[in-house]
Amino acid sequence: MPAHTITLIPGDGVGPEVSEAARRAIDATGVDIEWEVHDAGLGVIEKYGQPMPNHVLESIRRNKVAIKGPLTTPVGKGIRSVNVALRKDLDLYALVRPCKSYPGVRSFYHDIDLVIVRENTEDLYAGIEFAEGSDEALRAIELISQLADRPIRRDSGISIKPISVYGTERVFRFAFRWARANGRRKVTAVHKANIMKHTDGLWLRVAERVAGEFPDLEFEDRIVDNMAMQLVQKPELYDVLVMPNLYGDILSDLAAGLIGGLGLAGGGNMGDEIALFEATHGSAPKYTGQNKTNPMAMMFSGMMMLRHIGELEAGDRLERALAEVIAEGRSVTYDMKPDRDDPTAVGTSQVADAVVAKLRG
Repeated sequence: MPAHTITLIPGDGVGPEVSEAARRAIDATGVDIEWEVHDAGLGVIEKYGQPMPNHVLESIRRNKVAIKGPLTTPVGKGIRSVNVALRKDLDLYALVRPCKSYPGVRSFYHDIDLVIVRENTEDLYAGIEFAEGSDEALRAIELISQLADRPIRRDSGISIKPISVYGTERVFRFAFRWARANGRRKVTAVHKANIMKHTDGLWLRVAERVAGEFPDLEFEDRIVDNMAMQLVQKPELYDVLVMPNLYGDILSDLAAGLIGGLGLAGGGNMGDEIALFEATHGSAPKYTGQNKTNPMAMMFSGMMMLRHIGELEAGDRLERALAEVIAEGRSVTYDMKPDRDDPTAVGTSQVADAVVAKLRG
């Protein structure tokens, strides 16, 4: 019996290329993994009627751990976002996005080492929306105008922002426990409670209460717009940042920009029982099959996955191998070269070759 059975979803667009590169790197650590490979995304819609078939979800539920390449959601086809579906259906309520600097990366910043924990299921991304002019929107406008005693234009689209005590408590408990388990020192709650007193205000009140359960960790809060400025001006002051869904989507990309871009940004969607790791960049269909895309985000996600399943030494070795390849600057893709037209840039599979060589060397 293998030590670990893990679901692998290659994805679409550049997904299969970066997934294969990451799989090779993970296997080169020597960890005993049986990969249960399932296709999802654009290529399976005709066969299954949806991009995320039920048997793929069942595989993830059974194995408790999965890693996936980027998946495309068709625009304007009435098909729910694959990523949103996964987070909702598997109750993956916390998205962990580490942002760490590595020598050799082109960036104005150095020595960045912070983590964003994004609540994954509520807020404006809960998907409660009503189209402008629809009967539902008009009824919502009428009711809200009565309840709030404030007029809303009848040509408005409506989105609802739910933030619950339950959802806030569990994501902050997760964040504090994760911070403690990973040797972190401080948790910062990010919000807009000065304006949205009954949603972000609830978020902040619950965060303060949960913080009292973890007296060994420092706690503070920041208003989201100030937080954006702080990340640009003095990111070294921050450690673990916890924020609602929309703010987390925006600021996690900002933080990725501090360390060199989405090509280096790994992530893990975490629930109480299931963890799904993924590269956080898109499927980039125009680069499909060109052996051009940087696979390191997927490899860093694999590093997180190894640590999650208890293979800490293997995760550390994979991180060191990646750091060495980055520092040397030879076997890296075009986006990591000082000149993006540098003819010495290598392809996706060649990055994997270099990382595997470090792990086996």
